[in-house]
Amino acid sequence: MIRHSLAIAFATLVLVSSQLTGSLAIAGDTLVFEPSAEESNGKHIVLISGDEEYRSEESCSMLGKILSQHHGFKCTVLFAIDKETGYINPYQNDNIPGTEALNTADLCILATRWRELPDDQIRPIYDYMQAGKPFIAYRTATHAFKSGQFADFDWKNFGIQIVGENWHSHHGEHMVQGGRAIRVEANAQHPILQSVEDIYTPSDIYGVFNVDDQNATVLLRGQILKALDPAAPPIEGEKNDPMVPMAWLRNYEPQSGKVGQTFGTTAGASVDFRSEDLRRLIVNAAYFLTGQEILARADVSFVDPFEPTFYGFVDGETYLERKLKPEDFGLGKSTSTFPRSRLIFAP
Repeated sequence: MIRHSLAIAFATLVLVSSQLTGSLAIAGDTLVFEPSAEESNGKHIVLISGDEEYRSEESCSMLGKILSQHHGFKCTVLFAIDKETGYINPYQNDNIPGTEALNTADLCILATRWRELPDDQIRPIYDYMQAGKPFIAYRTATHAFKSGQFADFDWKNFGIQIVGENWHSHHGEHMVQGGRAIRVEANAQHPILQSVEDIYTPSDIYGVFNVDDQNATVLLRGQILKALDPAAPPIEGEKNDPMVPMAWLRNYEPQSGKVGQTFGTTAGASVDFRSEDLRRLIVNAAYFLTGQEILARADVSFVDPFEPTFYGFVDGETYLERKLKPEDFGLGKSTSTFPRSRLIFAP
């Protein structure tokens, strides 16, 4: 009897230890920003990074800090994690641990690019979508997933079905022509545009051809500029006449039939978020999609210094050389201290 009891106790200890080890591994792969008890609004946002070009690991962490510390949201930030080293590596396109955080999320902010996630990581995203919960989808979220067979959903067309558009093209000349957001007059009083006046994006304008006034509320259109300079004039010609949608709000209907809402924008390189009004656009959308009254002028000041790296493809080795883990993006940490390697500061 004693031997049997000891065996049960040992087995229980092993089980608890393995569960604890697993939870610690998951906790180490994610970043959680808790608001103060006095400021908490009771809402949970999950921000999912994972793209090779636009440094979403930088922007999602920065937005999580602003949304939690200035606006009372609990924010969980997820990252593409290298399976061998445990470092952040967006070139590891099949591993974003912690998606089960979506089980308690009120909002998902998505910034991935052509991910191919295993079933256990894609299932919470699928369940969240089937529940008709809201998304903020920025930049590469038009092509958030490359493929996948989970639950017979067409993941490569997640963009067209949930966001409103797939990847098409750079509408301007990539890395040469910047962009500016222009309000759509018919929707200029929409709450999401509260105190949003001027957005300049060094990341240029995406081609958007499936979003229109019949299937979405188009809030901003993208004007192509002649140079990567906020003072540059717009280009002349048909690419700016008419200007393509740059930010919109639309309903989506998954297989469950539960209708959800998505706020989509093709802005969103980490360098774009030097624009105060782009940060305010995202914060306003977070308030709107979680059913809260939008502030007259939301505080979007950086919680910690934010010096983004410029966009562009490098390779997985470059990311691994930096040896960055989620905790390096935590409160009190600044991107200005990160090793840059072949990544450069934004001009």
